Amino acid sequence: MDNTNSVSTKSSADIIKWVLALLLVGVAVVGNAYYTEQPFLYRLVGVVALIAVSCFVASTTSKGIQLVALFKDARAEVRRVVWPTKQETWTTAAIVVVVVLVSALILWGVDYMLGSLVSYIIG
Repeated sequence: MDNTNSVSTKSSADIIKWVLALLLVGVAVVGNAYYTEQPFLYRLVGVVALIAVSCFVASTTSKGIQLVALFKDARAEVRRVVWPTKQETWTTAAIVVVVVLVSALILWGVDYMLGSLVSYIIG
C-alpha cells in the first residue's frame, strides 16, 4: 500500500512540475507581448531565461528524466558511428550521380521509343 502512495505522490509532483513549466512558458510569451516597448535584446534574454528554467523544471519530471537519458544514449551512439572518409563520400556521390544519369538516359530512350511508336500508330 505504501508503494502505490509513493507512485501517486510522484505523479502529482510531476503534474505540478509540468504546470509550473507551462506557466513559465506562458509568462515568457505574455511578458514578451506586454513589454514590446523594451529593447528586443532584453526581451530575448528574458524569454530565453524563462524557457531555460522551464526546460530545467520539465527535465526533473519522470518523463523529463527519461528524455534526458534518451538524449545521452543518442549522443553516445553518434560517437560510436564510423563516419566515412572524404574519399569514400566523394566516391559514393560519384556512383550515385552516374547511376542517376544512366537511369535518366534509359528512361528518356524508352519514352522516346514509346512516343515514336504511338505517333506511328496514330498517324
